[in-house]
Amino acid sequence: MSGKMINRPLLLTYFYLLIYVLLSSGVILYNKWVLSPKYFNFPLPITLTMIHMGFSGLVAFFLVRVFKVVAPVKMTFEIYATCVIPISAFFASSLWFGNTAYLHISVAFIQMLKALMPVATFIMAVLCGTDKPRCDVFSNMLLVSVGVVVSSYGEIHFNVVGTLYQVTGIFAEALRLVLTQVLLQKKGLTLNPITSLYYIAPCSFVFLSVPWLLLEKPAMEVSQIQFNFWIFFSNALCALALNFSIFLVIGRTGAVTIRVAGVLKDWILIALSTVIFPESIITRLNIIGYAIALCGVVMYNYIKVKDVRASASQLPIDTIPDRISKDWKLEKKSSDIFVPNNGGGLSSDMNVDEETPLTQSSRLSHVGRSSSGNHGA
Repeated sequence: MSGKMINRPLLLTYFYLLIYVLLSSGVILYNKWVLSPKYFNFPLPITLTMIHMGFSGLVAFFLVRVFKVVAPVKMTFEIYATCVIPISAFFASSLWFGNTAYLHISVAFIQMLKALMPVATFIMAVLCGTDKPRCDVFSNMLLVSVGVVVSSYGEIHFNVVGTLYQVTGIFAEALRLVLTQVLLQKKGLTLNPITSLYYIAPCSFVFLSVPWLLLEKPAMEVSQIQFNFWIFFSNALCALALNFSIFLVIGRTGAVTIRVAGVLKDWILIALSTVIFPESIITRLNIIGYAIALCGVVMYNYIKVKDVRASASQLPIDTIPDRISKDWKLEKKSSDIFVPNNGGGLSSDMNVDEETPLTQSSRLSHVGRSSSGNHGA
């Protein structure tokens, strides 16, 4: 009986991880199917992202203001103007560029390029002064970069435009993550997934409306674009579900487990994409390059986890119970800042998060990412 009691929480944790992996992979494949001219043929990535943001923001509004599932944080005009707006701007940019890449390159190659996320985050963190240059981390970043270059060289359908879109989206997302640490955390503001959507999604929607008016609205007026309500509703719903699944996973596991699940998801996604989209061809050089990059990512994560444990061990003994108590209270409030990866809604895919611990703690910081990009999921 006691064995069953012990295993039940563990089984529940694995169930949440499975849900996360399925939703994250599903949202990315769904987005690719919707955007691709060869399938549903809705080649308007900004419009799709705005649908995700509008839907997520609306659901969050009802949860916060109508049903009062969670309470809004104490948001002043100064915090909104100096924190939420710039974070939303880079969030919108990362989604815009990341989703546009789906029009030019395969899902498999996009996942391989996302291995650059730790490199981009480390560079931005050093430039913003939140991290210091280190030889061991630099060597890992170099290994990741070499792996991505090898993988790119082996890509049969290599497209410069699509690659530039994806890499630009990665660096925009990296800067958003660093800004989240610098701006929000230093002000002591924490957002759970619902409040993240509540504040970030509407602002991102407004930012996305600018390139939409200039680039996609004219195209929609002159061409026949099919719009299926149930397709877009189910797509946005999956993206929203991904955000909440990440929240459940974060609440029950540590950063290492999440990153391992993210790596597993990437391999599953690469394999599935070649089955669902036959035009996606993976070469031996692709696999070799991605394996090299993955070794660098794993070593980078190991260094970060070791740093966290070393800093924790240096805390005075009498402060450790206070730290544990504080962390426990934060978890009970579900107030981890949320950043989904790679997908839809404020998802995406945890692809971003799983490889980029941004704070000196063993938990991940998140501020919603829409899987319409990448993260997400």
